[in-house]
Amino acid sequence: MPAQRSSREPAVAKPGPSAPAATPQLQLIPASVEGALDAAEEAVDLLLESGRAPGDVLVITTGEPHPWAAHELSFGEAAYWAQHDAGDDVFYADASVVSRAAARPVVVVVVNGGTDASVAATLPLALGRAGALLIVCGDPKQINSVLGAGV
Repeated sequence: MPAQRSSREPAVAKPGPSAPAATPQLQLIPASVEGALDAAEEAVDLLLESGRAPGDVLVITTGEPHPWAAHELSFGEAAYWAQHDAGDDVFYADASVVSRAAARPVVVVVVNGGTDASVAATLPLALGRAGALLIVCGDPKQINSVLGAGV
């Protein structure tokens, strides 16, 4: 006769859309609009140095596009999104296309411009894409004001 599971043993959850997702950890890195990109670069470097795989990281900018994204887009949208789909390197995207980006374990939001409304719209989308960690680099006053409204 099979042993019955006691109430202390955890039930094994089946993977799938009905399984509840854990809320990612949120980390705020204070930075000016002008310094947000540098702060994000340092955060990505630390993630990679600590053993995080490059394909685990998505970086979203709310203002000017990241120089990598601007460079890669110069080869065309198809090549740019093919790199995203390959998932083997850090991917940089503008907030306007974040809804097209796939989820990754770590999402870094660079608040390097954009309106409060666009930042407020980007943060919940970024949170939804972050599996384990959402890092937001920018002005804490602005971020906290929009976090209350958006996340």
